[in-house]
Amino acid sequence: MPDPAPPARTVPHDPPRTNVILICADQWRADCLGSSGHPDVSTPALDRLATQGVSFDRAYSATPTCVPARMALMTGLTPESHGRVGYADGAPFNVGETLPRAFAAAGYHTQAIGKMHYWPERVRIGFDDVLLHDGYLHHSRRRGRPIEEYDDYVPWLRDQPGATAREDYLDHGLGCNSMAARPWDKEERLHPTNWLVTEAERWLYRRDPTAPFFLYLSFHRPHAPLDPPQWAWDLYADAELTPPVQGDWRALLDPYRVEGDTEALVAHFDDRAVHRARAAYYGLISHVDAQISRLLQILGEFGLADDTAIAFVSDHGDMLGDHGMWRKGYAYEGSSRVPLLLAGPGVPRGTRVGGLVELRDVMPTLLELAGVPVPPTVEGRSALRLFAADGGGAGSDAEPDAWRTPLFGEHTILGQSMQWVVGARHKYVWWSGDGHEQLFDLVADPTELHDLARDDTHADALATHRALLIDHLTDRPEGFVREGVLTPGASVGPLLDTARTPR
Repeated sequence: MPDPAPPARTVPHDPPRTNVILICADQWRADCLGSSGHPDVSTPALDRLATQGVSFDRAYSATPTCVPARMALMTGLTPESHGRVGYADGAPFNVGETLPRAFAAAGYHTQAIGKMHYWPERVRIGFDDVLLHDGYLHHSRRRGRPIEEYDDYVPWLRDQPGATAREDYLDHGLGCNSMAARPWDKEERLHPTNWLVTEAERWLYRRDPTAPFFLYLSFHRPHAPLDPPQWAWDLYADAELTPPVQGDWRALLDPYRVEGDTEALVAHFDDRAVHRARAAYYGLISHVDAQISRLLQILGEFGLADDTAIAFVSDHGDMLGDHGMWRKGYAYEGSSRVPLLLAGPGVPRGTRVGGLVELRDVMPTLLELAGVPVPPTVEGRSALRLFAADGGGAGSDAEPDAWRTPLFGEHTILGQSMQWVVGARHKYVWWSGDGHEQLFDLVADPTELHDLARDDTHADALATHRALLIDHLTDRPEGFVREGVLTPGASVGPLLDTARTPR
């Protein structure tokens, strides 16, 4: 006789869990959203997301280049703790507690698609799987290495109808850090931006339907190469665009100018070249926005729109010619301030938050929103309290920065460390090479046109922020502070010799 059937088990019914999608765009300035009042950029999908959720108007990247910023995003740690204080490829990922690992421990199916920029390239940092396109990785891309080891987009591209075995995303000749620009040279469906959402759609069919999911979608654009598809190029190429801002302190950068180099950090270019660069950058933004619109429609078709939280952020911005600077790594607003939007279950609609937040806050915010425990190592703080339903507490109009004042940032650049402090009103910048100080009133002067450091009427603000930085940098291994005074000339590098134990 056959064995008797096992007794039926009563499976407890758990309430639906919130799915979470974290969208990260690379090198997207905070001001480049229609919902933020940008005079030129069109971002209808993200503007709609802003009306459906919360916009963080003072979100920053404390170390504004790809590698250190993405460490903060996925670990919730400060630069002193994760050890990346500048850009350095090839540093092994060495942090145990991560955002995907916390979601996975809570039963989530986790997936990353797009740019990771960790080392080694295939390290999953807690994701169940990763599909990679990090753009052009100088550290990885060697002719003796098969590209399949570190990139999934190019092998896919070469498999498409009409493609060749040598097809590449750099066939058009643009550099990965260049301000030179031209339209995409292939069908739009083959662009890395489209590939990302195509792979997300495929994954949604293959995900575990019995588990909530955490999906990390990491667009490589609007980071260079500046190559939007033709329609997105046409949106801006012949438009009258707002020119870069130029402050009264621009001469400070003269020793660092490299004229004629399209990959220079500081350089002057003719008006036509600047216009093309800005047009292409905005075109890439509109292209990403269109693909986010596609993603939102796909979520609706899968019946996932109502129980999925969506966060949109960038790892850092782009100076885009402001004050004669290009690319990122700077303390200034174009580089260090980032967009941050959050919408979904439990998030109030159409809310703007003025409190200071940083990339390390994304991890605890998403975990708390999903009801997932925050690891004790995390140094960031959940920003949910900034838009509490009762409207009280930190983040209220009366005291928007009470929950975090000040915010510290840094990055090695131009042969030194650029250290900065943002408070409720002012930003203080210290150049470690020669000890130059700057002070900006971000309320009266949000584009940092006027350096107030030598204005006696702002001496108290200068002294207050200098003292905050001295306290913050005391005991740093570089020796930025000696006998209680900021001391220029220290030897610096992108990695700390010893990372701090998280407090």
